Amino acid sequence: MEFKELKEAIDQVELVDAHAHNIVSLDSSFPFIRTFSEATGDSLSFAPHSLSFKRNLREVAQLYGSEVSLEAIEKHRQTLGLHSLTSKCFNEARISALLIDDGLKLDKKHDTEWHRNFVPYVGRVLRIETLAEQILDEESPDDSSWTLDSFTKAFVERLNSLVPEIVALKTIAAYRSGLDIDTHVSKEVAENGLVEVLQAEKLVRIGNKGLIDYILTLSLEVAERYDLPLQIHTGFGDRDLDLRLSNPLHLRTLLEDKRFEKCRIVLLHASYPFSKEASYLSSVYPQVFLDFGLAVPKLSAHGMVSSVKELLHLASTKKVMFSTDGYATPETYYLGAKKAREVIFLVLRDACVGGDLSLMEAIDAAKDILSRNAIAFYNIDVDTSSSIPQSRISPKSQIEEPHVQEDSSSFVRVIWVDTSGQQRCRVVQAQRFNRSVKKNGIGLTHASMGMTSFYDGPAEESKLTGIGEIRLVPDLSTKRIIPWTKQESMVLADMLLKPGEAWDYCPRETLRRVTNVLKDEFDLVMNAGFENEFYLLKNVVREGKEDYVPFEVGPYCSTSSYDAAAKIFHEIIPALESLNIAVEQFHAESGKGQFEVSLGHTIAFHAADNLVYTREVIRSVARKHGLLATFVPKYDLCDIGSGSHVHISLWKNGENVFPASDESSAHGMSSIGEEFMAGVLFHLPSIFAVLAPLPNSYDRIQPNTFSGAFQCWGKENREAAIRTASPPGAPDGLVTNFEIKACDGSTNPHLSLAIIMAAGIDGLRRHLQLPDPIDTNPADVAATLNRLPETLSEAVEALEKDKVLHELLGQNLLVAITGVRKAEVQYYSKNPGASKQLIHRY
Repeated sequence: MEFKELKEAIDQVELVDAHAHNIVSLDSSFPFIRTFSEATGDSLSFAPHSLSFKRNLREVAQLYGSEVSLEAIEKHRQTLGLHSLTSKCFNEARISALLIDDGLKLDKKHDTEWHRNFVPYVGRVLRIETLAEQILDEESPDDSSWTLDSFTKAFVERLNSLVPEIVALKTIAAYRSGLDIDTHVSKEVAENGLVEVLQAEKLVRIGNKGLIDYILTLSLEVAERYDLPLQIHTGFGDRDLDLRLSNPLHLRTLLEDKRFEKCRIVLLHASYPFSKEASYLSSVYPQVFLDFGLAVPKLSAHGMVSSVKELLHLASTKKVMFSTDGYATPETYYLGAKKAREVIFLVLRDACVGGDLSLMEAIDAAKDILSRNAIAFYNIDVDTSSSIPQSRISPKSQIEEPHVQEDSSSFVRVIWVDTSGQQRCRVVQAQRFNRSVKKNGIGLTHASMGMTSFYDGPAEESKLTGIGEIRLVPDLSTKRIIPWTKQESMVLADMLLKPGEAWDYCPRETLRRVTNVLKDEFDLVMNAGFENEFYLLKNVVREGKEDYVPFEVGPYCSTSSYDAAAKIFHEIIPALESLNIAVEQFHAESGKGQFEVSLGHTIAFHAADNLVYTREVIRSVARKHGLLATFVPKYDLCDIGSGSHVHISLWKNGENVFPASDESSAHGMSSIGEEFMAGVLFHLPSIFAVLAPLPNSYDRIQPNTFSGAFQCWGKENREAAIRTASPPGAPDGLVTNFEIKACDGSTNPHLSLAIIMAAGIDGLRRHLQLPDPIDTNPADVAATLNRLPETLSEAVEALEKDKVLHELLGQNLLVAITGVRKAEVQYYSKNPGASKQLIHRY
């Protein structure tokens, strides 16, 4: 039987590393030899003679092209430098998401944020014992000695405050007092434990069983309240651990406590040598999941395979997850990832040979174990799309998340964005979502992608009608608990004709397809970040008629305007962060009642998803406060317009390749960056029809309004249509990204990024060159420049003639887009006052 397809699937999947630790500086006191062994002290002298040590040393030497010796590798590391060798290890590992337990004490360790230089998504796992020790190391709030009550209050408050910043909790109780956790530990026992800990001359670590059990119980209560997973160290580790007490069978009391039966538990390290016991627990307790990091790669080749096989004796393939347990050195990540792919292939191959799995079921299981299970379990935002053609994967390979029982008052919003940029949703009960919708989707008429901003019916020239139906299928990796109403969740959806077959008009699939072209042809990834401008309006009654007016009238960046909106932002920003959406800054804009929220950059697909959720958050939180938040491009013809400026950069192997390699470049850009941006500039008139999709959009794009009315670019020139940026920290003259001014809040973000990327691809293919930059106000030299489309009609005409973009985006989709735009032009030309109603749609 051939297993080429299984091997290919495993090699190509982007990994989600669900448990690891911080990397340290090269001058750390951490001995590099511990990359290959859990041994410490005198035991390290025997480590080089273990099977795993010899194998892993050869693997790293081969990676670096050095001699197979510890000394040669260490010398190579010093020559290469930490940043370069970390890039090399992570690029080879192909890890797309990383969850870091930063509670491990390591000399000169880099903070969690530092790791974002190498991995698209980094989440934090909070070690509860470390948090407790940090609190007890501090002074008691009232300057008296800590009591159990004062500690409990401080611990729970601190833990609650950290919830938006973390993806999971973790306990190392196995190291301290064992896994026989008493979840009904008395306050008296816990108080005595606290006294014992505080009597120590120096607080090194909490080791009292009563206090450990009490802290873990408090943490379980928080985990249950916020639906946070709990990672539990089980099985082997260094010699501080009593292996007899780290058998996961000791956890039975905790697992059968009715208060915590909904808490999701992860048993780490394959519980080695108790892998069979862990497999049994996972099979009989629905809340128990398994992770095999550390067992891979620290065991022998046979030991790694046998431990993972033992996990799968009874456990569901939906409940086993990959991690590297990487720590201190990037080589630990590389080894964990490399050996995990090899081990999973061998285990699943043997399962096929033994008749347990078909080939397609094995491919499905591999993707679950290596990425999809963790995405759903930890509710993280990452795209691990494989480049394997859909036709080669069975219908069973839909992404699934753990089945969560929810009551009849819990709902899920299934969200999509249509051709006119309007965000729409269908709502189903969570029980029905779990039972059917997350697998089979919801039926949706073809007409849904032909609707306009003025009428919920298809534009005639879109060629879409009420005849025909597609499936609106949730992308479970985007499922999020809604921050402002904990009883509901939301999820973004793809549009499919049938399982595995995307609809031509699906915006998310369009962006995926163009992204794959950029990656396949040029080995590049486009990152994007949006600046969201919007107005906050209040409802007033004037002469018996309702109207919406700015809720305040302060100037640009005024503290008074921020003060007026502070309560709203104190909800908006934490809500966004709870959705793993990074916010760089926010401030009052120039318009009366206008504000801006700037998002951090990320890969284009995530940036588009983030923008959808950002709009949802801002509008919903404003509504809670009795206000209307609108992203309409030109709310008031006498005031400044609202844009959604987008910043673009290009990345390769985890590094931004937009800047020139040195400061001698004419424009501060690499040739790749210049060609890509030249393509965008060349196609800008056509792109306008997608980035600025309403007639109202062109009321915003005027000279002297920072909106980019002329077809030109400039260095830090905010009047140019494209502005290159050299932010603080970048070497003088080097460009890190460029900003497109035309994009506004009525655009479909997936289509916008797809068409920008398509234009850039054309620039790369044809090696287009930039004209000279404009270093003055373009309006002052307007006679020498092309005016960009002044109306939506002009932009649509340009797009219809742009055959290059038709090829990359798809002819059917372009017909729908232009058909909807023409209907917009016709309607608003006859009903100019109707644009006032757009504040309720955008």
